Amino acid sequence: MVVCVCNAIRECEVRKAAREGARCPASAYRAVGRKPRCGQCFSFAREIITAEAATA
Repeated sequence: MVVCVCNAIRECEVRKAAREGARCPASAYRAVGRKPRCGQCFSFAREIITAEAATA
């Protein structure tokens, strides 16, 4: 599933970044080599990051 249309960031990429230590959307995006743009995806990205942190 695509999380960020602007940057073509997929859910699996956000999950992997979260498992590797990303704690916010901006740090997850940096982990995949991209920068946040419009920010509309942040709430969904936060949900994914929170879910990954809960299972760690």
